[in-house]
Amino acid sequence: MSAVNTIRIIGHRAINAVWRIGMASRFFVNTLLYSGSSFRRFHLTIKELFSTGVMSLIIIIVAGLFVGMVLGLQGYETLKRYGSESALGTMVALSLVRELGPVVAALLFASRAGSAMTAEIGLMKATEQISAMEMMAVNPIARIIAPRFWAGVISMPLLAALFSAVGVFGGYLVGVVQIGVDEGSFWSQMQAAVDFRDDILNGVLKSFVFGIVVTLIALFEGFDAPPTAEGVSGATTRTVVTSSLAILMLDFVLTAIMFRGN
Repeated sequence: MSAVNTIRIIGHRAINAVWRIGMASRFFVNTLLYSGSSFRRFHLTIKELFSTGVMSLIIIIVAGLFVGMVLGLQGYETLKRYGSESALGTMVALSLVRELGPVVAALLFASRAGSAMTAEIGLMKATEQISAMEMMAVNPIARIIAPRFWAGVISMPLLAALFSAVGVFGGYLVGVVQIGVDEGSFWSQMQAAVDFRDDILNGVLKSFVFGIVVTLIALFEGFDAPPTAEGVSGATTRTVVTSSLAILMLDFVLTAIMFRGN
């Protein structure tokens, strides 16, 4: 009997997962379809850009600075064993632009902006604001979801680029200012090694994909949250967990595709 119950539970969870994937796909298509009206009222997207992008600047800048400083310390100790201290700038820049910049920035974005979007929309649903919009013939997808979606998609690549830039500066502070690596070698080898198409554009593409996925998960979880305090808190938790796992899995997939293309 226990085996039958186990199979029943597994089947129920599998069906529920497939159902949620289908609902999320339909939600994504509706968001794209109703994006035109949000573009016509672009001030709504600008407002959401402030709350998702500008309000995330502090954590992005601070985290990027310290990640770059740690890379400078660890990289110098590693390169010193092989007499390649002058390549410190190359190591810091490639690590940030290719991987750490998009991935860590996306994780921070999911934790800060994604959870905020889920909680905000979940509370709007719990207080019946979304139902009131529907009664007034206002489409909540066009009025609430689409501006937040495009704000997240636009702000994520910018935040990742800022994270990488501040991280390189942090590596410079530790490697050149503190340790004493030659400044000319630091910058010249970095400029020679970092390729615009293979490194910078690939990092931008990763951050763009992460922005779409994280924002979509956050909005869907908030829109689908049960209208209770427990339901909103559970949706916020699912947003952070699901987004983090999706970022790490997509990072592997995108990296494999990019390296295969090279």
